[in-house]
Amino acid sequence: MKKNIARYLIVSLTICILMYVSLSSNKAIDSSKYSTAGLELNYTVCQDAGTKANDLALLNDNKSYSPFLGKSFVGFKEALAFKESRGDYFTVNTLGYLGKYQFGKETLKLLGIHDSEEFLKNPELQERAFIANAERNKWILRRDIKNFVGRKINGITITESGILAAAHLAGAGSVKNYLRSYGSDNFEDSYGTSIEYYMKKFSGYDTSFIKPNKNAKATFV
Repeated sequence: MKKNIARYLIVSLTICILMYVSLSSNKAIDSSKYSTAGLELNYTVCQDAGTKANDLALLNDNKSYSPFLGKSFVGFKEALAFKESRGDYFTVNTLGYLGKYQFGKETLKLLGIHDSEEFLKNPELQERAFIANAERNKWILRRDIKNFVGRKINGITITESGILAAAHLAGAGSVKNYLRSYGSDNFEDSYGTSIEYYMKKFSGYDTSFIKPNKNAKATFV
């Protein structure tokens, strides 16, 4: 008899606990706790993002892609690479620019790379070339970075990452001309992409990883 009573109490207690959990889970959710009001939400996306074709391209792309890189240096170089080539190491554009970051052959020579075919099939060398080129540009533009970062030109806040991205597009000399003319000398490449567009699109990334280096090379010495 005592055992039966104990079992009855255990079963009753279990039923009560289950009913409490069930009723608790049905309480109304206060959506105001999850509001985004007042938050600064910044996103960097490609111009054709949101189209079905682009969504399918991203889904079918077998390269790793992460939307969580934010404004880190890796986020900077991957965003720039996506704009240049959609991150394709092995592509050559209609003007002969090569690889993930779309380097010209003359720029590669400055970085110590003379075999463009080897460069195109070597992702590690392409990554070293990107770093070396950014280091050279940062050295060339070091005074302009000091003098112009934080200022506004044509409504765009100048940042170091914007300057380095624009130098990758147009060369350090063209960026000097843009800054020192306060935006009136706005170089455009053969596809109509301007320095000013890159200044804005790639602003605010952390490029402190890049150290100015006049003699930066991509090849091992």
